[in-house]
Amino acid sequence: MPGPLLAVDAPSLLYRAFFALPSSIKGADGHPVNALLGTANLILFAVERHDPRAVALCFGAEAAHYRTDAFPAYHADRPPMPDELARQWAGAPDFFSAFGWTIHHAGELEADDLLGSFATVEEQAGGTALLFTGDRDMFQCATDHVSVLYPRGGKDGPEVIDPDGVRERYGVDPEQVPDFIALRGDPSDGLPGAKGIGEKTARDLLREHGSLDALLEEAHRPVPNLKPRIVGTLTAQADELRAFHDIASLRHIDVQRPADAPLDAARAAGAARARGIMRLAERLDALA
Repeated sequence: MPGPLLAVDAPSLLYRAFFALPSSIKGADGHPVNALLGTANLILFAVERHDPRAVALCFGAEAAHYRTDAFPAYHADRPPMPDELARQWAGAPDFFSAFGWTIHHAGELEADDLLGSFATVEEQAGGTALLFTGDRDMFQCATDHVSVLYPRGGKDGPEVIDPDGVRERYGVDPEQVPDFIALRGDPSDGLPGAKGIGEKTARDLLREHGSLDALLEEAHRPVPNLKPRIVGTLTAQADELRAFHDIASLRHIDVQRPADAPLDAARAAGAARARGIMRLAERLDALA
């Protein structure tokens, strides 16, 4: 049986690797290669343990227009990309193509939209998918055939989050994740959520009512089955909460299912060696 499609949130892993490893790790040209090295090691860890049939690296816009149009403060507080990361970012597609991994860009949409689209296409074709990302919004994609690889510290590598894992973390089903984000908020994206509604309250409301739309409808009943404080918040923020839900929901992109493509360790070792990333080259030589 073929392995899963491994769809990688390249921006997420590049940022994570850049800030996890020191910039003193430099390549043959004297510039830092910490983001490239760290990202390669993270993906290789997943490749060695999950034997994917193909690896697709997904890039995209920093902030999709449909999200900033709905809520201008979306991603507004994020600092600009450091110059030392920008240089590695620009070279990432060429570098990782040498591994036999395909590179995809979401255009005006974001990498998470692309990951979700690959998951849908792979599942519809009868396959399974692993989405390697530090973006918890992607928990909405978890199904019996799609799991999220969520990075964590330590030697155990990324955690596999399936539908039961989403329920264990959030107390809601995967398809309720956009509702949950809308109510609870998401500081990493600049979404404040509903005033006075935290994680526990959001979970309990969704367990009882099922969705944000059902909650908003309940709030407008003559005798709502909700606390007056909750009714007041839902009524005052109804349009804003719908916007948050739309922002948290993925857009489908018309993508082709990637063909099977094993790791080309020998070519990847040559690409690493050419950039002066010698330890990675040695690791790839061993794999080859």
